[in-house]
Amino acid sequence: MPLTLRVPAALQIQPLFPVALGQVQLRPDPLELAEQLQALHVLRGDADGNPEPGCAWTGDLNGVWQLHRHPTFAPLIATLSGHACRYLEQLGFDRRRVALHLQRCWPVLSEPGQVVGRHHHPNAHLSAVYYLNGDGSGRSGCLRLWPSRQVNELVPGLGVGHGGPLTPTAWSLPWLDVAPRAGLLLLFPSCLDHAVLPNEDPDDLRCSLSIDFVLTAPPCPEGQAPPEYLAPHPGHWQTITEDGVQPA
Repeated sequence: MPLTLRVPAALQIQPLFPVALGQVQLRPDPLELAEQLQALHVLRGDADGNPEPGCAWTGDLNGVWQLHRHPTFAPLIATLSGHACRYLEQLGFDRRRVALHLQRCWPVLSEPGQVVGRHHHPNAHLSAVYYLNGDGSGRSGCLRLWPSRQVNELVPGLGVGHGGPLTPTAWSLPWLDVAPRAGLLLLFPSCLDHAVLPNEDPDDLRCSLSIDFVLTAPPCPEGQAPPEYLAPHPGHWQTITEDGVQPA
């Protein structure tokens, strides 16, 4: 259906093709939150970061990537997954025709001065971040999101600054920063580049959970085939061994 535009007397700019950033402010139970923070300290052990200097400790690189199966976190992550379903519904997905899978869930603990470098998640479709602490000031390290492409720059690269002729506006911002706040859940497409800025609070350990979701077709009844545009449900997949022989 074509977009119906009202022709104004003066020039107006209309936003097109927006990126969907989901936000939900939850109210953590203080006792449950204390138990979760204590569990994260135990899971991290004596480590204080990833091997790369200045990098926060991330559970996915340290064997802690299934928090959804941990009894302390499973109820919380089930609640967060419910919001992921509602995110899909608001985007227009027919939930009867897609299956949402929680692929992995891991903690990120950032000591003062630590960061997580710019990256995206090519193995997932929908990503989420949930903050266990933070006061909304951004001191403990904002989440920075980059657009996939800056088409409003017109000339690629003008939006990065460095004395160029393009003043940053809502139409050409090079990135968006979101400040951590206890109980805040964020959802966004996994293809977006993102990073965690330095924790500049000398007295606070920044604690968050990351979740990756994958979309596939739902399980197919006998005699039916999945749609071409979605991967079949994993229940229909066949694992191939190293020598190429299918297991019995």
